[in-house]
Amino acid sequence: MSFFNKLKNRLLKSSSKLEQGLDEIVEDGGEEELIDEAPVVEERLPEPEPEPEPEPEPEPVAEPVPQEEVAEVVVEVASEVLAEVVEEPVSPEPEVPTGTVVEQQAAPEVKKPSLIGRLLGRKETEPSGTTKQAAPAKKRDNKSVVKRALDDDMLERIEELLITADMGVDTALRVTANMAEGRFGKKLSTDEIKQLLAAEITRIMEPVAKPLPIYAKKPQVVLVVGVNGSGKTTTIGKLASQFKAAGKDVVIAAGDTFRAAAVEQLQVWGERAGVPVLTAPEGSDPASLAFDAMTQAEADGADLLMIDTAGRLHNRADLMEELSKIVRVIQKKDPTAPHNTLLVLDATTGQNALNQVKVFQELSNVSGLVMTKLDGTAKGGVLVALADKFGLPIHAIGVGEQIDDLDAFDPEEFAHALTGLEE
Repeated sequence: MSFFNKLKNRLLKSSSKLEQGLDEIVEDGGEEELIDEAPVVEERLPEPEPEPEPEPEPEPVAEPVPQEEVAEVVVEVASEVLAEVVEEPVSPEPEVPTGTVVEQQAAPEVKKPSLIGRLLGRKETEPSGTTKQAAPAKKRDNKSVVKRALDDDMLERIEELLITADMGVDTALRVTANMAEGRFGKKLSTDEIKQLLAAEITRIMEPVAKPLPIYAKKPQVVLVVGVNGSGKTTTIGKLASQFKAAGKDVVIAAGDTFRAAAVEQLQVWGERAGVPVLTAPEGSDPASLAFDAMTQAEADGADLLMIDTAGRLHNRADLMEELSKIVRVIQKKDPTAPHNTLLVLDATTGQNALNQVKVFQELSNVSGLVMTKLDGTAKGGVLVALADKFGLPIHAIGVGEQIDDLDAFDPEEFAHALTGLEE
């Protein structure tokens, strides 16, 4: 399964909420219209050539027919009729020429000559004396769709829907204004609105869709920060595994020295990816571990050093100061480090993610974002608000726990998955 299909399937909560809301908006005040999907084509069957009128024949003088001959003819005709009934119970439908659209009408009923008529060699005719003729066939393949004129009330309701999807007030206003430009008063269906919405989301997010930059500096120090439970440890393991598969020499430093489970989790990922994990005794100073890890990675000639940090709430000043200390100690070893500071965000936190970005950016100079748990929220629009407000690069997004559930961020794929459109 491609990552887009995973994203589309696992963003179902967000896309279903948007689609349901848009359907309600369009149907409230909308009108049903018929849309021709195929042109009307009339097909006339060829008219049969008129049969020449039989020349009047002199009426033969009736002669008595022997009863034996009549019986033989009746038996012969009856056998013939019975054979036709057994062998051909249903008449095949007339063949339709290729490329012609015709209505699926029942074939015209054709009377078979009666037994007496067959005995006398006559055909059944209409009262007028002409043979039956098929009526012209028509085909109109129509599909109904509900459309509503784009007006102020409709725009206001779309704005409210986007705000409930955590797109943010400012972003929602900007998106709806762009959608309405040149289309005010025009009738739109739900699908057309989704396409416009996806186009606007793509436009906002294209400038921030950037992969994690790789520098020539060895070791390149990647500091990973975020609040408790955002998925930092899992993200580090997935990124390390993918970089290792790409041929990079990676080292992981388990900087969350206060949570034994985080160290064990990183060690499992390290074994899986063949990446060494540097640890320190529980309760050790994380800044000291970061310094030692840089020294070891430099000695080993590693390409990347990924440093995990303990989860910390952005409103806890003491914990945020501890993070600042880690950055200062790293810079004593290398003034240009950390070369990347990744902020891992949990999509289920909604608008709180905006506050997290603001505080972490002030203290640790965040260089890029990774959004996780998009599969567990109905408010995936927060990623659009982040891109619109901060303009920070979005390196990757996660939709699950498996190694291939984290992938590079693609704005068009995300926009289509969020709105429920196909790729």
